Amino acid sequence: MSVWDDSRQKWIRIRILLVTVVILLATGRIMARSYELQVSKHDHYAKRSYNQYKRSITLPPGRATILDRNGAELAISVMVPSVYADPRDVRSPGAAAAALSPIIGVEEHVVLEKLMSNRHFVWLKRRAGPEAAEAVSSLEIKGIFVTKESKRFYPNRRLASHVLGFAGYDSVGLEGIELKFDDELIGASQVMSGLRDAMGRLILSDGLQETSPSYENSVVLSIDKAIQTIVEEELRSTAQLFEALSAMAVVVRPSTGEILALANYPDFDPNHFGTFAAADRRNRALTDRFEPGSTMKIFTMAAALASGKVKPSDVIFCENGRYTVDDLVIHDAHRDGWLTPLQILQRSSNVGAAKVSALIGKRQLYRYLSRFGFGTATGVPFPGETAGFLRHYSKWYPVDLASISFGHGISVSGLQMVMALSAVANGGRLLEPILVKKVVAKNGTVIKEFKPRLKRKVIDGRTARILTSMLVAVTEEGGTGTEAGLEGFPVAGKTGTAQKVDFVTGGYAKDQWTASFIGFVPADDPELAIVVIVDDPVINYYGGVVAAPTFKRIADRSLRYLGIAPYSPGKIKAAPKDEAVEEAPVPEQGETPPGGGVQEDGAVEAAGGEAPVCTGDCVEVPQFTGKGLAWVLETAYAVGLDPSISGAGRVSSQSPAAGTLVPRGTSVSLTLEPVGW
Repeated sequence: MSVWDDSRQKWIRIRILLVTVVILLATGRIMARSYELQVSKHDHYAKRSYNQYKRSITLPPGRATILDRNGAELAISVMVPSVYADPRDVRSPGAAAAALSPIIGVEEHVVLEKLMSNRHFVWLKRRAGPEAAEAVSSLEIKGIFVTKESKRFYPNRRLASHVLGFAGYDSVGLEGIELKFDDELIGASQVMSGLRDAMGRLILSDGLQETSPSYENSVVLSIDKAIQTIVEEELRSTAQLFEALSAMAVVVRPSTGEILALANYPDFDPNHFGTFAAADRRNRALTDRFEPGSTMKIFTMAAALASGKVKPSDVIFCENGRYTVDDLVIHDAHRDGWLTPLQILQRSSNVGAAKVSALIGKRQLYRYLSRFGFGTATGVPFPGETAGFLRHYSKWYPVDLASISFGHGISVSGLQMVMALSAVANGGRLLEPILVKKVVAKNGTVIKEFKPRLKRKVIDGRTARILTSMLVAVTEEGGTGTEAGLEGFPVAGKTGTAQKVDFVTGGYAKDQWTASFIGFVPADDPELAIVVIVDDPVINYYGGVVAAPTFKRIADRSLRYLGIAPYSPGKIKAAPKDEAVEEAPVPEQGETPPGGGVQEDGAVEAAGGEAPVCTGDCVEVPQFTGKGLAWVLETAYAVGLDPSISGAGRVSSQSPAAGTLVPRGTSVSLTLEPVGW
């Protein structure tokens, strides 16, 4: 064998060895890679692979239920069919669009444009309805599918629409409670999944589950569906009868601050909120401010009595109905001379209110009006609440002091008015309004609860009772609010008729008015405080004619619904005692009660039905039996007695008896019964 042959064989062996090494290295690499793919990183690559052919679409979440105080459903979520398409899988877009358009109610060119897109998923018709969905399914068009998604539904349509607000297509709250409690109401997102084929086309699953998704919470309102219905019916009737621009009403339980009804006219259907004007969707009772007019005299008189600047027995000269302050000429509907505080409210004297405000002074009046909540938002859990407008007293001129006393130069909201009135009804306690009672979990656990909460003590209990007696006289013979009177119930209230501001001229419009009435009933044991405000009525504009009858009908129907029977002989309610939501704060300086600071327990009362022996400053008890409330109050205060009133109508019995000598300040118990009962 030659050297050449040896060299050649050696090279062949080297090549074989090199090939063998390469093969071994390649085999090792392949085995290592296989181990990596199938063992060490199996989960990672399996997930990546799955994501390449998996397709998910997130649908808007459902929303929790909103209930009234008794558990009636006001807003719910239901599962409704929707139609969608995978355009890449639709073989004949033109024919499909022509077939689908009349069924789903979408113009053919719109459907065709969607089907011609290069996307994997398009909505053709959301919330299509069961009949349309069934018809689409029966066509069996490839690439066209039907699934179900959550829709917000308001079963009572327009009822409480301004309170509830509404949610949009994406299930996000847009107005009202739906917006304010969006975090508590919104549920978990729903995911619709599918797979891609080898060509990259989307093959969706059969859709979502047929059952409704479960939601974590329910929001329970203080609203009573029955009372809300009553208020809306009466408000709509009044607005249409008097051809008003708008109207609002609020019903509150004075002892707790719970809002039982809140209504506005015009209203809207939140199921189709997009078809209504924004003005119709506005919750005017909370967002709009207006000049209250004569209803503000309640709080002017409350300030006068509580500060001790005016006593119930005082008389004030009312200038025969015409009085000038700076360049403002104040007019009254009646040409009255000397009037008591009760008569000033009963006859709604602007001159009397102006003169009372001068006795109080701008600093004290501002302080009391502020303490009643004017100029500050109530804090109700609702978006867009107005604080109204109350200019600081340092910027008041004498004309401002006078005009504010009878409700001009100050603006308020409907809710502010009824909460301030509730403070008179419940003995002087200004409470926070309650619109939402609680948020409840699916298992019944209370997540949040909103209980009655005292803001502050505004006036003392004695002042509240005296003022209540004066307001009862407003609704009886000789008062401006007789149309609000209820047979068998004492009604405390006040009418209001205010000219509207003309924002063009900066003055007051001559032919635009706000008619209102605010009151509570029964006056001696208040169950309901109600405000009715009618904006720009055409047929008539006096509060006693337009708003007072509406108050009466709302109060009458609501009391009957609550099972509160009218008073009858032998079943007269006792005068209410002062109650407190929590311990009341000590009155601040300047809040001394009328009578030079004599407290409620300073009055001498008869014990065991017998009059005490009078040895000091004595007065003779007048004959009250058979007399009406207005005469009784004026006479009692004039002689220096403290009347304690029960019932409604005329006095049927009194204690001490007429002619008895008693110390000045003695409490005289008077029982009233309806005339003719």
